[in-house]
Amino acid sequence: MPAGSVVKIVRDYAVLTLACFIFGICWECFMIPNGMSAGGMMGLSTVIQYATGGVIQAQYSYFAINTILIIVAVLAMGIGFGFKTLYCIAMSSVAMGILGSLDMLHCVPGSFFFIEERVLIPVVGGVFEALGIGLVIRFGGSTGGTDIIALMINKYWPVRLSTVFFISDLLICSLLLLLPDKNFSDMCYGMEELVTFTLMIDMVVGGNRTSYQMLVFSSRYAEIADYIINVMDRGVTVLKGQGWFTKSEKDVLLIVIDKKEFPGLSSKIKEIDPSAFMSVSPTNSVYGEGFDEIKTGFKLKNKNNG
Repeated sequence: MPAGSVVKIVRDYAVLTLACFIFGICWECFMIPNGMSAGGMMGLSTVIQYATGGVIQAQYSYFAINTILIIVAVLAMGIGFGFKTLYCIAMSSVAMGILGSLDMLHCVPGSFFFIEERVLIPVVGGVFEALGIGLVIRFGGSTGGTDIIALMINKYWPVRLSTVFFISDLLICSLLLLLPDKNFSDMCYGMEELVTFTLMIDMVVGGNRTSYQMLVFSSRYAEIADYIINVMDRGVTVLKGQGWFTKSEKDVLLIVIDKKEFPGLSSKIKEIDPSAFMSVSPTNSVYGEGFDEIKTGFKLKNKNNG
């Protein structure tokens, strides 16, 4: 393996490890010490911890639930997972175990990180979670959880991933209402963390850009196109072009992808063809299958009714 590749792998996993600890700071240092929850699989894990009186710690249920989801996704639906995703799930559990034991880092009275205004705690937690998960996404990983559920649902039903995330997060936040020592304000803290996370994650991953339009120039365009179709389950268009200097015919790939898919795809393209040329443009309005639906403000009439 070339020395450059080894350095890149070491760098990627070093950043992913740091990102998992930043993700853990949100929960073990801010949210859990203050009895708060939010969305995602970590939110569900904190609810389990509160419901069992701390007998089942969040990091253990988080790892166990993700393991079950991965097994189901692989065996029942044929969904594959890269090693980085498995690493991030395991490392996040380890990071939370370490951070949970460091009382001096917890946001509680008497601690340096104590925040007297309770309403600000979910905001700070949301910033840390967005930074951690944002770095994980940028370096080709995933923390699993509701991502896996969304993939399984989206495989058979044409439901937007954002819709799945919103519904699952709302339901998980609502679970706090089932606990006798929690009330509506506790649920609101969770929603506050979710809003902060949602606003911040876009900035970490790629500003306010929601999608990317890519033009890829490569002599190995067929391999890249096959990867996009077969592995990413995305569409790709081959455009015919001509290099004006050489007057030779060229095949150009036109790709539109979600921001979360960009880091992984760009790395794969460079892996297939290190000399590939890419032109990447941010786009905020993408309509069609796999993206947003056009909202016209009125309902179309049934043709049979004129």
